[in-house]
Amino acid sequence: MLLICLGLGLLFLMYEGGKERDNARQRGLAAWNKVEPLIQQERLPPVLSHDHDEAVQVLDPHGRVAAASSQLLGDPPMATFRPPDDVMNTTRVLCPPAGLDGCRTVASISVHQPDGVWSLYVATPTVPWYGSTTAVFLAIGTSLLLTVAVTTLVFRDITKAVQPVSAIQRQLADITAAHLERRVPVPGAYDTYEEVKVLAETVNDTLDRLEAAYERLRRFTSDASHDLRSPITAMRLQLDQAFAHPEDADWPQAAAKVLAGIDRLQAIVTDLLSLARLDAGAPLNGEPTDLGVLAAAELDQRTHGAVIVRHLQEGVCVDCDQLRISRVLVNLLDNAERHTASKITVTVRAENGTAVMEVLDDGDGVAAEDRERVFERFTRLDAARSQDAGGTGLGLAIAREIAHAHSGTLTIEDSDRGARFVLRLPQCPATSETPHQAMPTADTPGRRIWPRRLRAIVMNDRRQIPQRTVDTARQRR
Repeated sequence: MLLICLGLGLLFLMYEGGKERDNARQRGLAAWNKVEPLIQQERLPPVLSHDHDEAVQVLDPHGRVAAASSQLLGDPPMATFRPPDDVMNTTRVLCPPAGLDGCRTVASISVHQPDGVWSLYVATPTVPWYGSTTAVFLAIGTSLLLTVAVTTLVFRDITKAVQPVSAIQRQLADITAAHLERRVPVPGAYDTYEEVKVLAETVNDTLDRLEAAYERLRRFTSDASHDLRSPITAMRLQLDQAFAHPEDADWPQAAAKVLAGIDRLQAIVTDLLSLARLDAGAPLNGEPTDLGVLAAAELDQRTHGAVIVRHLQEGVCVDCDQLRISRVLVNLLDNAERHTASKITVTVRAENGTAVMEVLDDGDGVAAEDRERVFERFTRLDAARSQDAGGTGLGLAIAREIAHAHSGTLTIEDSDRGARFVLRLPQCPATSETPHQAMPTADTPGRRIWPRRLRAIVMNDRRQIPQRTVDTARQRR
């Protein structure tokens, strides 16, 4: 800003200097206009009138002073230069002219008369480039005033912007894990810049998400501790009772109960590790897979406590980690078997470029307000707790995380009866072909056929599906 003021000041001084020089030139021309007619009319007085501080002197054709202004009376000619013959006037700066003090701008004008050429000299003060001292002081004062005014405005604006930022910084410094409910102050619309207001709102939104994540982690840790402590407490109670009366204890029964508790602990730890891997973004072993074949293979190798109805469409190709998608189906089937009355329907189909797998039971279903809550970790509704005291409460949470890892979704959708879990996954680009495409034969190079044996082994946390089971499932479909 200071440089801008200096530049404007210099331009102003140059303008004033030019203006003063023009004024001096106009005064010289005015003196010439008054004296020339007197020379031509031969009425030239010995003392010439003048304005301001210009000096006027007239020389006759012989170079003698014929008339002069009052400050040059009795003085010799102030100058001896004349304009060329083809020019009427010329100007020079003399320091000083004869009979005057200081530098003057002297204009020499030729007046042609019958008796010869008369010379008119008009001397005006030399004007510096900056015009006058008054102009210099005016420029300096104006520049300082503008600089101070702009600096004050900038300082006020910076203070206006920095104060809310400082308040946000102080509040953030005071927020700890014990005070995540606190939020930074949001300035008003006229208290600061819009960007600072948006920053404060963004920080508060981030703190909202952080508090929600921390609360979920806290609940998860509490529930995990409770679910891990319960079987340990039960096993310790069984052993304490057995050791208290060893002669009356049924040791095989006690050992069976302890093993059941160990199985529950193992299931919880296995699910926790699965969630930890999913949260850490463990890479997927993706490969093109026929979702219908995968579902049929899993259904064939399970023992079911309910009737399983299959609607499995062929050629529904998904690029997936077979182990994890199999885990989704296992968890959904386990959940359905706990709540079904008699029948479970498993459906695989293609729908507008999306692979869909549904697991529908004929139980009581899930209330609309609980359809998202059941996917939270360690969440079991009252009905689930009464029907499955040994569940971990992590199966549906794991299934949804696996769906998200495959860029898919797992939701509960409306149904006439029971709970309808719907898994949606992106289909392979070539949706009309199966995931394991056969190589073209020699006689028909453009034809693609299925191989005799489907090269797919689906594994889950508990077992490996034999290849013959997959082939059997393929033949049944």
